[in-house]
Amino acid sequence: MAIDAHQHFWDPARADYPWMEAPELTPIRRAFGPADLAPLLKANGIDASIVVQCRSSLAETAEFLAVAHATPSVIGVVGWADLTDAALGDTLDRLRGLPGGAKLVGIRHQVHDEADPDWLLRADVQRGLAAVFAHDLTYDLLVRTRELPAAIATAKAFPKGRFVLDHAAKPPIADGGSAEWSDRIAALAACDNVWCKVSGLATEAKWDDWDAERLFPYVQHVANGFGEDRLIFGSDWPVCLLAGSYGEIKGALEACLAKLGPQVREKAFGVNAKRAYRLA
Repeated sequence: MAIDAHQHFWDPARADYPWMEAPELTPIRRAFGPADLAPLLKANGIDASIVVQCRSSLAETAEFLAVAHATPSVIGVVGWADLTDAALGDTLDRLRGLPGGAKLVGIRHQVHDEADPDWLLRADVQRGLAAVFAHDLTYDLLVRTRELPAAIATAKAFPKGRFVLDHAAKPPIADGGSAEWSDRIAALAACDNVWCKVSGLATEAKWDDWDAERLFPYVQHVANGFGEDRLIFGSDWPVCLLAGSYGEIKGALEACLAKLGPQVREKAFGVNAKRAYRLA
């Protein structure tokens, strides 16, 4: 089974998405749903996907579970829940009891939008992460270089928890990269309970001037750290449309992974996501 482990659905006419207000995001400020994604998956040889939260909303998480319940190709939901809520465990139980609740595989928060780079290390957040792992869920790390030290400390604090790093922590590709990102990625990769999504890279490059060759050094760096068993493919559709079509993004990442070896490509497109998210 070929899996796209990172895609989104949204409708700006029905909800607010603060991160989408920038003028340059106008091309994707419209509704995207399962009917839009289905032909793209079929055309690109992808069998299933994991839908990932877009806003800090329990209502959205419930909606995504309902979508997953009605959409066989959506095999997992990485939703949002308030990590600082002392009753988070009860909330997760309620979500699990909803239609599609069995497809709740992870929780995510937009950590890189928090003012505090050490937000993950707050006592209430750490308590929330403990509840996430007690429910056998994975936690998706949405961080940039600034927040990586806190992510590293958090991964070490929960050695039995499963973490997935989104978008390889958004390397500054358009600026030519950074040694700080490289060093911190290597330190996070040393934590064997963390997987890394090879996703969102084209949109960290110059949107109108990128190709697989320019993405490859970043893919190679995370591969050197995480190894072939902890790399996961994600399209980041429809955010990726800012830089290229679904096929262009998938093709470029596939070429980068295949360059590292056929087994690297094969594992990143399926088995690694199954293990990270405990998919059936």
